[in-house]
Amino acid sequence: MKIRTLLIIAIFASLEACSVKKFIPEDELLYTGASLKIKTDTVIPDKPELESELQNVLRPEPNSKILGMYPGLYFHYKAQKKHPGFINKFLNKKLGEEPVYLSDVNTSSIEDLLLNRLENRGFFYSRVNYQVNTHEKSETANVDYTLHVPAPYTLETYQLDTDTAMVYHDINLEKTLLEEGMRFDLPAFKAERERIDNNLKEKGYYNFNPGFLIFEADTNQYDLKKFDLYLRLKKDVPKKSIIPYKISNVNVYANYNVDEDSLTKNYKRYKDKNYFQDEMIFKPEYLDPYILIETGDYYDADASRSTSRRLASIGSYKFVNIQYDEIDTRAKDSLGLIEANIYLSPLKKRAIRAELKGVTKSNNFSGPHLAVSFTNRNLFKGGESLHITADAGYEYQISSGNKKGRSSIQLGLTNDLIIPRLLFPLEIDSDFFKYDIPRTKISLGGEYLKRSELFTLTSLKTSFGYFWNANRYISHELNPIDVNYVKLANVTKEFDTILRNNPFLESSFKKEFIAGLTYSFIYNGMVDLNKTNVFFLNTNLDIAGNTLSLFAKKNNAGQEEILGLDFAQYAKLDADFRYHWRLGNDHVIATRFFAGYGIPYGNSEVMPFSKQYFAGGPYSVRAFQIRSLGPGSYDPSENGNDIGYRDQNGNIRLEANAEYRFPIVTYLKGAVFLDAGNVWNSKGASVTGLPGGEFGPDFIKELGIGTGAGLRVDIQNFVIRFDVGIPLHDPRKDLGNRWEFGITEPVFNFAIGYPF
Repeated sequence: MKIRTLLIIAIFASLEACSVKKFIPEDELLYTGASLKIKTDTVIPDKPELESELQNVLRPEPNSKILGMYPGLYFHYKAQKKHPGFINKFLNKKLGEEPVYLSDVNTSSIEDLLLNRLENRGFFYSRVNYQVNTHEKSETANVDYTLHVPAPYTLETYQLDTDTAMVYHDINLEKTLLEEGMRFDLPAFKAERERIDNNLKEKGYYNFNPGFLIFEADTNQYDLKKFDLYLRLKKDVPKKSIIPYKISNVNVYANYNVDEDSLTKNYKRYKDKNYFQDEMIFKPEYLDPYILIETGDYYDADASRSTSRRLASIGSYKFVNIQYDEIDTRAKDSLGLIEANIYLSPLKKRAIRAELKGVTKSNNFSGPHLAVSFTNRNLFKGGESLHITADAGYEYQISSGNKKGRSSIQLGLTNDLIIPRLLFPLEIDSDFFKYDIPRTKISLGGEYLKRSELFTLTSLKTSFGYFWNANRYISHELNPIDVNYVKLANVTKEFDTILRNNPFLESSFKKEFIAGLTYSFIYNGMVDLNKTNVFFLNTNLDIAGNTLSLFAKKNNAGQEEILGLDFAQYAKLDADFRYHWRLGNDHVIATRFFAGYGIPYGNSEVMPFSKQYFAGGPYSVRAFQIRSLGPGSYDPSENGNDIGYRDQNGNIRLEANAEYRFPIVTYLKGAVFLDAGNVWNSKGASVTGLPGGEFGPDFIKELGIGTGAGLRVDIQNFVIRFDVGIPLHDPRKDLGNRWEFGITEPVFNFAIGYPF
């Protein structure tokens, strides 16, 4: 109640915020910002980027303005009263802003900064004029800057000065970032120095620094605005900085304690490395493949970074620290020696974690869930991790018409063994997995679900597979063995009647084996936090039953069985594509398109229930409850389907989403969104008890469409999300009545993390 009251007060206060004029001191004018105009007689390549860089120079930032009002400034002024009160203090702390006056603007300094940026980009002899515009009526002022920009100087040739020093022979200009005809660009020169430094670090130049390089431009050879660029070493560069270094020894401390100064002297020599550990904590033969630093090799900064990344990926170590110690190097030496020391601080071997949460579902089932997880790291002294999770949940149906009072009990046990190496019968060249070593994952689990007055469902699942990163952006997961067994039991007469009336649902719940292969490919370009346009793609392939069919036998009904049990046959492929356009200052336009298709064949008439698609909910079309949308135009209320849970699935799914995200204050962010999507069945929907659920040429008319807004609490990428969706197009209604702004039928969504 208190929070709601504060929000109401804040809203009314913001409406009054346009009256900040009365708070402005008599000798001050409120600064409302600056404009920038470039005048030039030539075409400027990348002009938007140049304008953006120049805009960043315009300081200070004016007070934030919303719908012509200054709420932050208003709250600040109110808090300066003699007795501001608790509410004003609170609002000022959360939303208040210090006033920015014209007197805070140093136009001469801004002029110098603009000229500096232009010269750095090759526009020498530019001029800057500015005009201060005052508005006495509103007691505000702004500044207009006009930049007179001549044609820039452009690069004619780029070459390296000759010298006898060895480092000159190792500087490679073939992959230079500088191109003939480009304008003079100081940031590009700095990037070129960094490129050369990285290249030399990969060739052993341990002590080299990009600051040792200097560029010299010569314009004397040309009448036009052109220049020759020369690269050389600065004078008096230390001798040891321009000679390569070799690794004389590699020491690995596999059980290093950062709180202890002393290091053990017990070591084992393995593949030209010394593995120090008082007792066998990590077997050297399992740790060695992760280390790319080799005795006798030249120092390589990239190998050092890759080694650190690979060792951290094992999951057994809290800290990975690689240090190099120089062996005595004399000024006349042409080769230096360094010793590599790798310090590995392990995580605690065992850990236990408990999580208690309350669950509320769209079918009115609510109740507590408890999950307890146990982790045992480095189980067999090779970095293996065992994760055991037991969970239990009880849910009670609060209200659902005449079905009120039903309950649900769910029990589960999952065991995952992750082995940080590839378990495969054939040897694979280590260079094939140079970026990351594949990990092997073996899983075994089971789940028991009891729905009172309906059924009990038991499932067992096991899988064997691999996952690895191909590079910084791409990851793979391959499970050549993925087996799932589902058994429906204790079916009540009521649920048996429902199954008989709905052959599609009955086929979905059929007792059967699901055994096959799964593969997942992920491209995640969103790890580049500074890029404006980023992409994400996740594709999944799931094929089941082909291998089992080779050993199957037909029963009396003509159905193929393995060990007396039916098994599923299907192929399923889907793709999740996302595009984010980052506008700056936490403003983002995020979009997603999802398409999935599953084909049952052979031994299966429909896809297994657990493998079907569904639509609606906090990660889908948010204007509809989870699993309440589709298939197609199917409406369960017209078919008497009120069994206390959703069965509205399909083997085809299409979905598109768009969302505009923006900051509000500190950790609080907002969003407005538009979602569209649905699921369908590829054939026979009218026969299987789901009329209107078949995919056809009019599928566009069967999309569920909704809009809405949301709030997100984002604390260091931990996001708590609240969304309210309003249906715009409901395919469950009759044609002609589907378009309606359902403001009276909002759907509230609570979730962890962003939807896409």
